[in-house]
Amino acid sequence: MSRRQVNPSRRIGDGGSIPFVGAVQAKARSSPLLSIALVLVGMILLVCYAFSGSGGVSGKEAVIKLEGGISCTFEVQRAIPILKKAYGDSMHKVLHVGPETCSVVSKLLKEEDTEAWGVEPYDLEDVDANCKSLVNKGIVRAADIKFPLPYRAKSFSLVIVSDALDYLSPKYLNRTLPELARVSADGIVIFSGYPGQQRAKVAELSKFGRPAKLRSSSWWIRFFVQTSLEENEAATKKFEQASLKRSYKPECQVFHLKSYH
Repeated sequence: MSRRQVNPSRRIGDGGSIPFVGAVQAKARSSPLLSIALVLVGMILLVCYAFSGSGGVSGKEAVIKLEGGISCTFEVQRAIPILKKAYGDSMHKVLHVGPETCSVVSKLLKEEDTEAWGVEPYDLEDVDANCKSLVNKGIVRAADIKFPLPYRAKSFSLVIVSDALDYLSPKYLNRTLPELARVSADGIVIFSGYPGQQRAKVAELSKFGRPAKLRSSSWWIRFFVQTSLEENEAATKKFEQASLKRSYKPECQVFHLKSYH
């Protein structure tokens, strides 16, 4: 999965004018096709400029919005204030599992009294300097989540998963979900896409060699029961209350589960 972020910003000439406007206007009368092409180029430059610079969204977020897809990993970042309200002290020591985990971990580490680690189910190649630093410190690591996670039981108070379980077949989910429960002490939060939902480009490529299987909430609930995972009703209620107060409506399914005890 490519991680190169393209900075689409373009510098406009001095005084805010676009170079060669005079020449363009002179030729526009004789070439309608040229005029149409220039209009299209101008529109592309305006879109790029709107998504670049200070105050804009990051390159990855721009890709998500322009493609019209949904990234549940990006959704986790939006939901951090809601999760803190719902889980309180359980947000003190968090493990995030999913692609682009460096971005989630970085945001969690900015929260007061919060320790965070990440597991990246994809190869950590072509990452930025910040992600390399997290990897070098051992905060983020790459691991195949179809196999046991490299942590002791109850290493984390809370485990948050996004854009990872959707790619696993029931065979591997039967292995991975118990592992998530094993390394968590207070609960698991799963962010999953809705059936029929278009996924963002950043989440489409899977090292598991298959497209995401976006399952219904009823499917997930039946599967949780089969793996002896219970809903964390108290956390679910607090999350819903906090979402209502902040007018937050998640674009992904959010499941709150208890850890094994």
